[in-house]
Amino acid sequence: MTSISIKKCSIKDLRILQEVSIETFTDTFKDQNTPENMKAYLDKAYASKKLENELLNTSSQFFFIYLNEELAGYLKVNTDDAQTEEMNDDSLEIERIYVRSKFQKQGLGKYLMNKAIELATESRKNVIWLGVWEKNQNAIAFYSKNGFVKTGAHSFHMGDEEQVDYILTKTL
Repeated sequence: MTSISIKKCSIKDLRILQEVSIETFTDTFKDQNTPENMKAYLDKAYASKKLENELLNTSSQFFFIYLNEELAGYLKVNTDDAQTEEMNDDSLEIERIYVRSKFQKQGLGKYLMNKAIELATESRKNVIWLGVWEKNQNAIAFYSKNGFVKTGAHSFHMGDEEQVDYILTKTL
């Protein structure tokens, strides 16, 4: 029997959060980016101090997801000033849905998406939004299937390369 559980992260989860972040980001994007740009991004985005500040920010929340008690990935959501783009007060950002490679295609991304929707509803947010790399077709298809539509784009820097993220939005 399969069991799925979600646990809110705290500062004591910093080390494992960092490990899972680096692992999942690397597995997903290493083939489309240079090793130098990957290293530069990973060193900046998942530095211990940066993750510590994010974990301590009351406008950000992290949730680990477990499949049969094994850590399978996590969700990061932001509200208010923690959002990575200027948005209305009625918005919640899904900054990360990261599922480890061996757990993909098992419905965990959808489970985390539903958790984000639940959080948005509880916080009386009317809009959920996220940024997704224009070349990440699997993610774009997943979000589209879940009711997100492209409403804009912004620059994303991977090391010294400027890339484009689509802004996808879902009205609740």
